[in-house]
Amino acid sequence: MRDENGFTLLEVLVVMLVIGILAAIALPAFLGQQEKGKDAEAKSNARNLMSQVESCFTPKEDYRQCDTQAELGGNLGIPYGSEPGEASVTAAGQDSFTIVAISKTTTGGVNSTYSIVRDSDGLTTHTCTAGAGGGDGGGCRGGTW
Repeated sequence: MRDENGFTLLEVLVVMLVIGILAAIALPAFLGQQEKGKDAEAKSNARNLMSQVESCFTPKEDYRQCDTQAELGGNLGIPYGSEPGEASVTAAGQDSFTIVAISKTTTGGVNSTYSIVRDSDGLTTHTCTAGAGGGDGGGCRGGTW
């Protein structure tokens, strides 16, 4: 009986305190990861839809003939529409288009949006809004991505 060794209650409590402090430090770093993933999905959907619109434009030479899911070939491999988690062509001209992808991430109850605009000069811009406040939430920094 005398040779039995173990941890005292105080030692166990100190270890639990150290683990609790480490968890409190690490937890905030992991909380935003899910939102970042949802924003990355929306950006990816917008880029993939842009590639499909450009591919459709090559033989037709008119973006107005490449602005619906049916005109783009039906099954796009990305969710097409105007709901959270989907992307769509919202405006198209003969030599310009706008693609909007809506993230599943919300700020103040409003979803973040990611847009790709190609103007008639061939210049492409990427803009975004981060939920209700606009702000710099998720993957939207200063209104661009």
